[in-house]
Amino acid sequence: MERGDGHDRASAVQAAGSSGAVPLLIDAARRAPLPSGSAAMVIAEYAASERRSSLAPLRAAVHEVRERSGPELPIWVVHTELPGNDVPTLFDELEAGPDSYLRGARDVYASLIERSFYEQVLPAASVTIGWSAWAVQWLSRVPGPIPDHVQVAYSADPAARAAYAAQAADDWRTFLEHRSAELVPGGLLVVLAMALDADGGFGYEPLLTALHSTLDDLVTHGVVRPDEAASMAIPTVARSRSDLLAPFADDGTFHGLRVEVAEVFDGEDRIWADYEASGDAAEYAARWTAFVRASVFPALASSIVGVGVDADARRVAFDDALAEGMTRRLAAAPTAMRLPLARVRLIREA
Repeated sequence: MERGDGHDRASAVQAAGSSGAVPLLIDAARRAPLPSGSAAMVIAEYAASERRSSLAPLRAAVHEVRERSGPELPIWVVHTELPGNDVPTLFDELEAGPDSYLRGARDVYASLIERSFYEQVLPAASVTIGWSAWAVQWLSRVPGPIPDHVQVAYSADPAARAAYAAQAADDWRTFLEHRSAELVPGGLLVVLAMALDADGGFGYEPLLTALHSTLDDLVTHGVVRPDEAASMAIPTVARSRSDLLAPFADDGTFHGLRVEVAEVFDGEDRIWADYEASGDAAEYAARWTAFVRASVFPALASSIVGVGVDADARRVAFDDALAEGMTRRLAAAPTAMRLPLARVRLIREA
């Protein structure tokens, strides 16, 4: 993730989308079982790299728990992230940020575990509330190349689409199985993720068109080799409501988890709303490019090869050129984005 203003611009997109699932998290905090004795309540966030979209929802959840428990209950918030992923200012924000759940708090503790959520991260029956925003659309591995695009949702290749769909189905089941193991009986898990709308639409079309067109230009101008571009793929899959419910199809449960809420909705495009108010096409383009640069560019740049410093320099040049081209294209034709999202709440039955 980028630091500073670029990171803030990127986080703003996730923050707007997360707001659609925060009421489910707050309700979970109001209903989740309180631990007995001196045990701490564990709230786990699965994937912590988006500081702005992380801390405000968690602050709300901690507040609701504290309202119920009184001051004597220790609350332990555990953030998880992939090893090596940049979580540049998480603890700075926890110490001083306006949305920190530690501000004015008593007996609230924070920690970070660098481990993939596609495995068990925390001890069995230790988590009371789980929260995951903008994360489970990322696959555990890249299933293969996408011959005609970088995002499989816009590919016409049936083999690529089938491979990514199969990986997404396996990953969703794996994610749920491990979260079920970690949750206490009566514990709740809230998930927000990219989704497919009722017509199977992925959204973000102007953004991905600008990205793919710019990438073609970079190949033409020698910034990227054709073989490198051919191996670039964004390892994300948006799921439909039926995809999300598929593991529960037999009897309504999956590894002891039961669905309470599963809804697809249109996320708020605050960038477009701000553009309509200001008419500032440059700012519109810069904010959307920052979102993609922070979330997607690292996956694409991993295909840039070289030796040592040469590879690093080529990746920096690639990032800069891709950002410049995307910004130029987006500024030339500002367009509202469709942002299909899913919010899901699950309960661990006894």
